[in-house]
Amino acid sequence: MRKAQVQRTTKETDIFLTLDLDGAGRGEINSGSGFLDHMLTLFSKHAGFDLSVTCKGDVEVDYHHTTEDIGIALGKAFFEALGDKKGIVRYGDIVLPMDESLVMAAVDISGRDYASVNLEIAAEKVGEFDTELCEEFWLAFVREAKLTLHVRQLAGKNAHHIIECTFKAVARALRQAVAIDEKRKDEVPSTKGVL
Repeated sequence: MRKAQVQRTTKETDIFLTLDLDGAGRGEINSGSGFLDHMLTLFSKHAGFDLSVTCKGDVEVDYHHTTEDIGIALGKAFFEALGDKKGIVRYGDIVLPMDESLVMAAVDISGRDYASVNLEIAAEKVGEFDTELCEEFWLAFVREAKLTLHVRQLAGKNAHHIIECTFKAVARALRQAVAIDEKRKDEVPSTKGVL
């Protein structure tokens, strides 16, 4: 049962999040940002995770706190749901196309947090959503999930496509990485014996 639940309340956001790594890709998202809802819904679908998020944030200011804090909550839930990490594949990578956009994502569930997110998004906003928040989301997620993430934009012009391509690529890489290796399901995939 690789599931977790996170309640996170600050003066800026109030978040309730549930995650099931062995779900069916069902997303029930209410972040207060339509664009972020869209990204998290497709993340859930492409990762194969069941994800429920409710967030009441200071969206009258902007979507920064909401986006970052959901990233934190999702990272905490991901780390908790993985438990001792026995049997996981550990690594995942993909080069994912979406129309003119092409994004590479590579993941190592290493127990160490490191994020390198290189996106070249010309537009500052998609609707009311600041495009720079895409990187903020992944930085927050990685810090709490304690994994290594590399993202490279290989092609793309449309801001919506680039960000969507990124969420799908990371989702697919994570899907590979959390899969159970049936031949080694009782082993932690590290010579150290822990991750």
